[in-house]
Amino acid sequence: MKYVLVTGGVVSGLGKGVTASSIGLLLKACGLRVTAIKIDPYLNTDAGTMSPFEHGEVFVLDDGGEVDLDLGNYERFMDIKLTRDNNITTGKIYQFVIDKERRGDYLGKTVQVVPHITDAIQEWIERVAHIPVDGKTGSADVCVIELGGTIGDIESMPFIQALGQFSYRVGAGNFCLVHVSLVPVLNVVGEQKTKPTQHSVRGLRGQGLTPHILACRSTTVLDENAKRKLSQFCLIQEENIVTLYDVPNIWHIPLLLRDQKAHEAIFKVLNLYGVVEPNLEEWTRRAEACDLLHEQVHIALVGKYTGLSDAYLSILKALVHASVDCHKKLFVDWISATNLEDATAKENPDAYKTAWKLLKGADGVLVPGGFGDRGVQGKILAAKYARENRIPYLGICLGMQIAVIEFARSVLGVHDANSTEFDPNAKNPVIIFMPEGSKTHMGGTMRLGSRRTFFQTKECKSAKLYGCKGFIEERHRHRYEVNPDLVACLENAGLSFTGKDETGKRMEIVEVPNHPYFIGVQFHPEFKSRPGKPSPLFLGFIAAACGKLDNMLQHPSSVESNGLSKAVGTGVVSAVKAHNKKTAMKPAYRPEYVYGSCNGYHY
Repeated sequence: MKYVLVTGGVVSGLGKGVTASSIGLLLKACGLRVTAIKIDPYLNTDAGTMSPFEHGEVFVLDDGGEVDLDLGNYERFMDIKLTRDNNITTGKIYQFVIDKERRGDYLGKTVQVVPHITDAIQEWIERVAHIPVDGKTGSADVCVIELGGTIGDIESMPFIQALGQFSYRVGAGNFCLVHVSLVPVLNVVGEQKTKPTQHSVRGLRGQGLTPHILACRSTTVLDENAKRKLSQFCLIQEENIVTLYDVPNIWHIPLLLRDQKAHEAIFKVLNLYGVVEPNLEEWTRRAEACDLLHEQVHIALVGKYTGLSDAYLSILKALVHASVDCHKKLFVDWISATNLEDATAKENPDAYKTAWKLLKGADGVLVPGGFGDRGVQGKILAAKYARENRIPYLGICLGMQIAVIEFARSVLGVHDANSTEFDPNAKNPVIIFMPEGSKTHMGGTMRLGSRRTFFQTKECKSAKLYGCKGFIEERHRHRYEVNPDLVACLENAGLSFTGKDETGKRMEIVEVPNHPYFIGVQFHPEFKSRPGKPSPLFLGFIAAACGKLDNMLQHPSSVESNGLSKAVGTGVVSAVKAHNKKTAMKPAYRPEYVYGSCNGYHY
């Protein structure tokens, strides 16, 4: 087993996760089998109880693991399925060691950070690295490890010590360290400054780790003078220093690494010879096609955490995947749900008017998952507007529950219909707490992971989008569900529950039949969306917002394939080829584009 460790220096948020994902994709494109591990030094056992404002979204895996959002990047880039053990936290390691101590496994020894914690970290890495994640049997060839945080953080020191020991444990030809660091450009002098990276590498060496490859984040390509300086002061060969400069979308990052021969540098360190050149033709076409899109589609995202785009990262990725396949340039109109409510009209009229203007100007409305009662009334108003004005609507988890509450209030006339999450004493609870849930413990007590949904009819839109299968498997994360006692009443009024669980009592998919696209799902389809293989529900949603859904449903093969080569169509592919012939230059880099972000949201 070969190991590639990715660390970060100077500041957080440099894009270590995207870099690690891109390295994994590049190695996979060379024919190697790749797995990934993310190390988060925080004390939480997992990300499940963390606020989206604190740490971005909680990504959910097939096995129900609630993990860091970077594992979502790994899955999307490398097209793999990870496990909860692929996310290591300080909380998990300490809990593991303390449990062993309580059982008496250490035979009376004094339990210390070194060697007991550091040994546990190394054993965890070695064990998880051999778990197959690509659907094949046997271990992967390479494990990409990302160490969260920044070099110098107190909480990451045990991991750095463990990884230093681990590099000697596996041997020099089996361990490669890629250090991602910042090379800022000061506006005053306009010069790329290498000193922060020099100090970062010095700090890394002082803790027992020596970088083999330096990945420098900068606004522009690293000039030769800066590269020479870094080589001299960091003791790294110039050919092992690569630049990760600002690009239109993050799909270009693997291409940057390939063009700068990063894979060859990694192979040299890992003693991997005779490996084929990376095949990234389809990935390149998709990245370039994305840059050339100009016809816009506006999606109103009505949520609670709109102040931080990372809180809805997987949803944004799924929207991008679907938009590219529909040949549209995505614009997300962020709407804080509270700004749609009547109270805001009195307290902040300008915010109220702006929110409603964005909602009414959108081609589609998406209400994502969330917790708590803040903004619920605004989400209900958004669902009502979409249903009554025949605007495509996609409700995910809470967004589905909101749609059911709105329907009960507006169509059935049950004006006090509510969820017991928002009102535990609701007289007409259309959404109730699941019997198997816990009201005293928050972590890991929801209905989590991959579950089957069985279609009740193959004539509904959702079934057609999934290729008329009998059932599907999607990932869940919820505590509340539609009240099964009210399902018949809701269906008699015109709502259709087209997907249910294996018992037939838990509602999974709801649709309004005579609407262009009004679908709510209890699961999270965004977690399984991939570049070139978008989630069917997101693809249908964007297609409906573009007025292309009927044509798509008439040609089910294009829905099932979901591949760029078939779904993007000859128009965009021809444009890419024409663009490549016309100029050999890189895509135009606009000032407003920042590494991994565009128009205010992250790709």
